[in-house]
Amino acid sequence: MSRRQSRRVLVGKVAIGGGAPVVVQSMTNTDTADAEATARQVFDLARAGSELVRITVNSSEAAAQVAGIRERLDAMGCDVPLVGDFHFNGHKLLTQYPDCAKALAKYRINPGNVGKGAKRDDQFATMIEAALKYGKPVRIGVNWGSLDPELLARMMDENGKCSEPQDADVVMREALIASGLESAAQAVKIGLPAERIVISCKVSGVQDLIGVYRELARRCDYALHLGLTEAGMGSKGIVASSAAMAVLLQEGIGDTIRVSLTPEPNGDRTREVIVAQELLQTMGLRSFTPMVAACPGCGRTTSTYFQELAQRIQDFLRTQMPVWKQSYPGVEEMKVAVMGCVVNGPGESKHADVGISLPGTNESPVAPVYVDGERAVTLKGGRIAEEFQAIVEKYVKDNYAPGSQRRRPARKQEIAIKAIS
Repeated sequence: MSRRQSRRVLVGKVAIGGGAPVVVQSMTNTDTADAEATARQVFDLARAGSELVRITVNSSEAAAQVAGIRERLDAMGCDVPLVGDFHFNGHKLLTQYPDCAKALAKYRINPGNVGKGAKRDDQFATMIEAALKYGKPVRIGVNWGSLDPELLARMMDENGKCSEPQDADVVMREALIASGLESAAQAVKIGLPAERIVISCKVSGVQDLIGVYRELARRCDYALHLGLTEAGMGSKGIVASSAAMAVLLQEGIGDTIRVSLTPEPNGDRTREVIVAQELLQTMGLRSFTPMVAACPGCGRTTSTYFQELAQRIQDFLRTQMPVWKQSYPGVEEMKVAVMGCVVNGPGESKHADVGISLPGTNESPVAPVYVDGERAVTLKGGRIAEEFQAIVEKYVKDNYAPGSQRRRPARKQEIAIKAIS
């Protein structure tokens, strides 16, 4: 699919826009004043695959710890860029805590709560001047939950005077876009290059997000950050975020994304990173970790063994990736299949790099394993899981180690030819 052409923005060593791969980012939910807890969560998010991590900078106590958090991360060997999230008092914090301003790789500014009245322009300018002083890019992050009330009131008044006024929702969408574009223009006028500006206009409705970003993409060439704000918890948040962003990404809109999941009590914050990665990978936009194909199960698969093996292999692959991506370049594109019966098992396994077809109900208690489309071995007994995992490990070492001759047969085409013949 073709990508919208946007300006490229560098955040540390990470490129956003300008044809670069879509970037995954996330945000901590720790108290930034707790430097140890925040550094640990940033590390975990980065290890899971977050390429940018945003932290709240909402108080003097938080701002005072940002440089120390950066130092802790550097000592841990984690170079992920930190983005500072500023609301209400960012102009003061960036001025009063220069070490914080220097340590951050990017500033997020919400134009809806920079200030009111005459103070608004001065306080916004102060933050942009800090970005200029320290050479930082800025995200103009508009959110309909904190939209500039003066801008919205003005646009509502203008709409009310029209002979055919539009619906309030339409005006709200236009106000979001206007807030982002006008703020970006103001930043450029102060001196910030357009190549250091990212814009986001977040809403919590799927159709609203699609409508806003289509129009935003039509009217500017700034890099765009996608995200459904307040997406929700669990499957609701995953489905809503995927439904909205998949449409836009398919149209080539979006340079960086976040899946804003509400964590379940004591839930793992890294889940939002995994969902974002899987969204991009299933759409064919990027590869992050080997994908596991597994059948959903039916009356032929009354045993849960294939489900347990699929989960075990998927967890194993994701756990190994931080090490494998350093030693085995390209392994993230590997495909593994764990199937539950003879109906689709052999065929799906042949499509994968490594696949196993487990016996269904009343089938012979054997499990053929396919490697690069060819039947390699048949497993049986009580150690099928361990033996299959060992086969996957060997395949990685044999095919992705530097210098190895990776054979990439066009299995789908080969299988189709065999079927015809």
